Amino acid sequence: MNFLNEVAIRHPHAISFAAGRPIDEHFDAADVHRWLDVYLKHEGIPASALFQYGPTKGIIAEPVARHLRADEGIEIDPAAVLVTVGAQEAIHLVLRALRRDDRDAVLAVAPTYVGFTGAALTMDLPVFDVRDGDDGIDLDDLAETVRRVRHLGLRPRACYVMPDFANPSGRSMDVPVRHRLLEAAAEHDLLLIEDNPYGFFGPRRPSLKALDHDRRVIYVGTFAKTVLPGARVGYVVADQRVHAADGSVSLFADELAKLKSVVTVNTSPLAQAVIGGRLIEADHRLREANAGPAAEYRRNLDRMLAGLERRFSEPRFGGRVTWTAPEGGFFLVVDVPCVVDDDLLELAARDYGVLFTPMSYFLRGGRAVSQLRLSFSRILPEEMETGLDRLAALVADRQLP
Repeated sequence: MNFLNEVAIRHPHAISFAAGRPIDEHFDAADVHRWLDVYLKHEGIPASALFQYGPTKGIIAEPVARHLRADEGIEIDPAAVLVTVGAQEAIHLVLRALRRDDRDAVLAVAPTYVGFTGAALTMDLPVFDVRDGDDGIDLDDLAETVRRVRHLGLRPRACYVMPDFANPSGRSMDVPVRHRLLEAAAEHDLLLIEDNPYGFFGPRRPSLKALDHDRRVIYVGTFAKTVLPGARVGYVVADQRVHAADGSVSLFADELAKLKSVVTVNTSPLAQAVIGGRLIEADHRLREANAGPAAEYRRNLDRMLAGLERRFSEPRFGGRVTWTAPEGGFFLVVDVPCVVDDDLLELAARDYGVLFTPMSYFLRGGRAVSQLRLSFSRILPEEMETGLDRLAALVADRQLP
């Protein structure tokens, strides 16, 4: 990913399908000030109350819990919510808490968000791939992977999943698969780490956490896509019971807070207040508040699918270029008749003026494959058309005979 950033810096005029970000025009400094005022008025506190360090677990657990109830049907005690510095910190804390010793391991649906595999790498926690398949997860492969990990003498602690419009594949799990996954987690004695950054940007399905009656799911959320990326506010819902050797019982969220206290101490109270104000203003219903952006992302998706069809259905490609057709989210994946590696990315930026993300970045070991990820979230219509023209020219010139 550092290489991708370096290429983008070296070729600033290349049209980028790489970054999965919200649309800049949806942000306004006036909103930030208003949300901050809304929060202060609602809480009845002076602004100075936000100028010092805050509690490690955060100051907006109650609005977050109300938001989850309104938008996701998740009934959760605010005490089970830990507010984090983005979803990335939540992932780090969960993985660190699950790693007891060198025998622990985690599973992840592959291809996998690099933030998860990268976090596991920093703490020497091995990650084993589970195939995604057409349903978002291959449950037979999940069972086989659990058996293989245990045969190696390791303890599979949890499986990381992104059930809604996954990054990078764009795939989603239908509701029956979600139920079967929860049953499989119970059968194999696994926790599920559900990461849900894109769930509001496509057809609504119940989250795994909303269907979870056995506290199998650790739910990771973020306000980066639904409110403001620069606030860097995420959260984790961890209502599992932790039994200590002395017989005491605590919430997993409290154990994660102990780790956070020696990592980032607390999440910025100012940033939390901005997010809290947005939640209060929207009556905690961010799905409804994001209806406009969601419709725009959907138009971008439809435009990209139509653009891919127009270009790559041409006889010169011989039907050798295919792509996924997600129902929402920010990403889709294109299969091309050439190897997609760092060299091709550099060539694409320098000579063709287009950027994408090689799918090798999302595979363990970084093995090169003939796939690339395109983001459609924040690109303007005219840029998309020009960018797809450039991509088609690149593939036409590089495709194998």
